[in-house]
Amino acid sequence: MVGVAAENPIPRREWLREGCKVIAHRGPDDEGLWWSNDGHVGLAHRRLAIVDLSAAGHQPMLDATGEIVIAFNGEIYNFRELRAELEAMGHQFRSHSDTEVILAAYRSWGDACLERLDGMFALALFDQRTRQLLLARDRAGEKPLFYRLDRGELRFASELKALLVDETLPREVDRESMDAFLSMGYVPGSRCILRGFRKLPAAHAMRFDLASGDTRIWQYWQLPEYDPAAAGSEGDLLDELEQLLDQAVRRQLVADVPVGILLSGGLDSSLVTAMAARNAARLKTFTIRFPGHGKFDESGHARLIANAFGTDHLELEAEEGAADLLPRLAWQIDEPMADSSMVPTFLVSQLVRQHCTVALGGDGGDELFGGYGYYAKLLQLQQKMRSMPRSAGRMAAWLATHHSPLGVGGSNLRAWVQALGTDMSRDLPLIGSFFDRPSRQRLMGNRSGWPYHAEAIHSDAVPPDPDLIQRVTRLDFKHYLAEDILVKVDRMSMLNALEMRAPMLDRHLIEFAMRKVPASLKTNAGQKKILLQKLAERVLPPEFDRQRKQGFSIPLKHWLTGGPFKRLFEEVLLDPASTFDRRYVSSLLRGQEKGRANEERLFALVMFELWRKHYGAIVR
Repeated sequence: MVGVAAENPIPRREWLREGCKVIAHRGPDDEGLWWSNDGHVGLAHRRLAIVDLSAAGHQPMLDATGEIVIAFNGEIYNFRELRAELEAMGHQFRSHSDTEVILAAYRSWGDACLERLDGMFALALFDQRTRQLLLARDRAGEKPLFYRLDRGELRFASELKALLVDETLPREVDRESMDAFLSMGYVPGSRCILRGFRKLPAAHAMRFDLASGDTRIWQYWQLPEYDPAAAGSEGDLLDELEQLLDQAVRRQLVADVPVGILLSGGLDSSLVTAMAARNAARLKTFTIRFPGHGKFDESGHARLIANAFGTDHLELEAEEGAADLLPRLAWQIDEPMADSSMVPTFLVSQLVRQHCTVALGGDGGDELFGGYGYYAKLLQLQQKMRSMPRSAGRMAAWLATHHSPLGVGGSNLRAWVQALGTDMSRDLPLIGSFFDRPSRQRLMGNRSGWPYHAEAIHSDAVPPDPDLIQRVTRLDFKHYLAEDILVKVDRMSMLNALEMRAPMLDRHLIEFAMRKVPASLKTNAGQKKILLQKLAERVLPPEFDRQRKQGFSIPLKHWLTGGPFKRLFEEVLLDPASTFDRRYVSSLLRGQEKGRANEERLFALVMFELWRKHYGAIVR
């Protein structure tokens, strides 16, 4: 999806068609272009046909009156229920698509229709009666939407590269966003890596008035607060979880094309497979193998689940030659990202697309139900800090930041010592930072005027929840899930014209997990995803190892000991034209050779440089 709306007629239009072509991977089945009669609004769309494969599903789509037009990326899982309700109100439909249901829902309920849509979506809807454009994204942020507003002209697209086909647009890196990337490994919230561009946040909508040029952005949905009165007993919660997950999987299996399951062998994707087996015959499941790489090769666990549920199971073997993919993935990801699991995500998506057009995965389970190992460590840290003077914690944190000899690049140990200076009653430490502030200063060559604001950006986003686990899971839902996990999955799957769906991110499951599930059933010092594990006891084979946490990952440390990955990293990072301080980068490379775990930090820098060079982005 690509579009433009402006106060004045748009004289230069060719970029819109070119922008649509550059994201043809998102929809190889059809393309469409629509301009308003007065030339103020243009919408372009690439279609991946999933529901109603006929020409009746063509986009951009106008309603029966021709007054409302939409370009829409995603799926509405409750479109059949909404259609029945709208038909009872007198609406008549010409297609069986969910796109037409959105048009009718908007005509009946206006902006409030967004609250009724259950699914993943980014949409642009132009109402010619009011001469206003509506943009909106789904609740979790599964589908992306970039935009640029400049002098009364609003441009927007599903992928940033569709806007950058216009070579007249500036390509200056936003310093604050880059600082956040170097710390967090992604660009958070509404920020964009390029100055003058933005992302519409998840669960938000924007109105643009062509007459005045005014915009309004609002949040149409938010995570519910935890309500102890709504929780009920553990048995009741477990029953409700099973019912909701079963319903979510059943709804997301609906398609007029083949559907498969991405089965990593972990808890979440195994539960999705179990529910899918109840609702579909002869499922296809897919995984990726890393033979000879120990914990990275989870194909045996995936095979156990596939055998238990009788799926048609396929495996792909990943090789070190995947280094050749990195320039292409850096182009596709739109903003630099430090998550090396984009490589296996791309590879397994490529495999799945040979057999299916839609695949279900397990994304969202960690953030909703407490699946990350550092949650337990935060609980332990909180307990430790209660027994020590605040002044001692602040002093230890200061020393770790300014005088610590612990490694280079912001070591994990140093991060935990630095966390002793955090007020754990209301804030959260930035654990897992790729580069802490002293490291970023060295990385940028102590550049004057550089905004080292990542820690403040992180702290400002922390929800005001009194419970530590409820607080951190909400933050990860808003930031890490939305800006890393879902971005990676969307771009890597869409590059293969594969639609990825996440039943764990069903609206009802999200609200259940945040409103009803207490922290004690999410994680503690010794267990993760406690309620999901109890469900696994019910529905998965007894020999399944419920405590594992690996997912699709690559043996990057081993691959950097030699071969194509090592050569590529050195070539990119030691280039005299590199953005980063070469002495500091060389120390990271030497540390890697001596056994220090710098591989993910190096991956982050390589991906930034590959991205910057491809798009001609300038760091001032």
